[in-house]
Amino acid sequence: MPLRRVMVYYRFERFWHWMQAMSIITLLFSGFEIHGFYHILGFGTAVLVHTWTAIALIVLWIFAAFWLLVTDAWKHYIPTTVGLLKVARFYAYGIFLGEHHPYKKTYHRKHNPLQALTYLGLKMAIFPAIWISGIAYLLYGFLGDSTATGDWLTIIALVHTAAAFAVAVFIIAHMYLLSAGDSVIDHIKPMVTGFDDIELTEAEESYLEADQPRQIKPKGEERVH
Repeated sequence: MPLRRVMVYYRFERFWHWMQAMSIITLLFSGFEIHGFYHILGFGTAVLVHTWTAIALIVLWIFAAFWLLVTDAWKHYIPTTVGLLKVARFYAYGIFLGEHHPYKKTYHRKHNPLQALTYLGLKMAIFPAIWISGIAYLLYGFLGDSTATGDWLTIIALVHTAAAFAVAVFIIAHMYLLSAGDSVIDHIKPMVTGFDDIELTEAEESYLEADQPRQIKPKGEERVH
């Protein structure tokens, strides 16, 4: 199949990705200060930054969920076992042996099986845990002052902190994998320009050239591997 440079990350998707990344880093930074790991912003300022950044991120997630649904982009996140073991083996030790990545992006599936499974876990488990516990933590004062409320607050805080550490682990792993295999620029550039080199079937190539010419670069502009 021909290798062509195709738009795989649309403008809103790229905006969502980078805004989400900056918001999460801000939340982790302010959250760790709230927990007393360091003193830079000051407790009051850290709480204010943490709260408003969280609200902005929730609004962004609502728009992102709507976008995923109306554009059918959610299909890229459907997990599959096809090729999952090969990708897991590659990340476990194949990458250290200089092997090539066993998965190639396609027009209809840009995430490899392990990515899709990981992103689904984030969106369906870890992120909701942060949303629910964070909102509950923010509104706990309306529940009154009692021993039961205090016990629930401890549980909510533990869930929120555990979910935050899970996100931090994901970010560390994500950044590590960016530095593995191809150059960091090769990994990051598609999320900046939106274009990446993928193999197309003849039908897909013909469709894009005829009906979506802005989503495919002219022949000869493919990246040299």
